[in-house]
Amino acid sequence: MKYYLSSFKIGNQVDKLKKLVPNNKKFAYISNALDFSTDLERRTESEKSDINDLENLDFIVEPVDLRKYFNEPEKLKNKIKEFGTIWVRGGNVFVLRQAMKLSGFDNLLKDLGKTDDILYGGYSAGICVLAPNLKGLELVDDATQKPYKDQSEVIWEGLNILNYAIAPHYKSNHPESEDINKVVNYYIKNKILFKALLDGEVIVIE
Repeated sequence: MKYYLSSFKIGNQVDKLKKLVPNNKKFAYISNALDFSTDLERRTESEKSDINDLENLDFIVEPVDLRKYFNEPEKLKNKIKEFGTIWVRGGNVFVLRQAMKLSGFDNLLKDLGKTDDILYGGYSAGICVLAPNLKGLELVDDATQKPYKDQSEVIWEGLNILNYAIAPHYKSNHPESEDINKVVNYYIKNKILFKALLDGEVIVIE
């Protein structure tokens, strides 16, 4: 699997993104990091903005709601086979992690990591979840959010796809930038390997 990990939105490596996308131009757009939100109008507008950004690059985008696949990992596996790119947006990383576990998407991603013909992209929570664990991110995201009745415990384990944590929105014009400074200080104090990204910056792994 290849990775295009942006601090916010698509980031400043658009040409690189176009080259990384496989021949299958279909994007699975996953926005479950927003499942805690009660402002459906604002959520819909944000999702439309993301999808428009990707479609303007001539990608084919289809929303995939992990809630439809809770306790049905094989069904999700078959669905994801339709896509060349998985794009996971920001929101609350703890909520996203819950949705990944309940749908079996976490294990599916680890299996897909062994293949070369698929791209994982996204931003903010969508890239933070790849770390070994999520400790420290409770300083910016509410770890007590429990939108799903089947998940009552906080999941601190990340997907462990990366061997380091990511701190997005660092020193950026973003509402969470001040809290991200606290996360960075936590990582430094606890000697946690991390990379801090300014909005616009992207980590590319080929």
